Amino acid sequence: MTELRLRKRHRLRQKEIADLAAKIDASLGTKSFGPADTVDMAEAPEYEVVYVDGKILAFVLKGVPFLTVKGLLRYGASRRFVTVDMGAVKFVYNGADVMGPGIASSDPSISEGDMVWIRDEKNLRPLAIGIALVSGAEMALRSKGKAVASVHHVGDKLWLADEPKDAEPAH
Repeated sequence: MTELRLRKRHRLRQKEIADLAAKIDASLGTKSFGPADTVDMAEAPEYEVVYVDGKILAFVLKGVPFLTVKGLLRYGASRRFVTVDMGAVKFVYNGADVMGPGIASSDPSISEGDMVWIRDEKNLRPLAIGIALVSGAEMALRSKGKAVASVHHVGDKLWLADEPKDAEPAH
């Protein structure tokens, strides 16, 4: 796996931190970082990454901020989830798109094009982040085809970016 190449890392001001956190909190129904935290932003080829106290816990894709899998593990979320059955977990965990038949449930407020997080039905733990290709209501009824395009998953270059270089990914 290639390393995530970051450039132009800079510290955000308190107002910028508050605005970024408010957007994330509103979309995910959570309470994430705030002005008391040290927040930096850096550019990567596909998106911008957000460091919170030295860890990459969020990213901005096409102007839309969202928590990373590590960010979801730290702060949790109550909205924008897609729950997959246990048979789909190994595929999603390795970066595959989410197929309709593997979806056990989803947040009905999801609209096509929204950023969503994917979780397993047994533990309800985050596995990946993706972009909804259909609405949340349609996901639950979908019997074939892709429902979510994967953007970030456990073990990818964004996950590994702030890990020590000799560490193995946590599986």
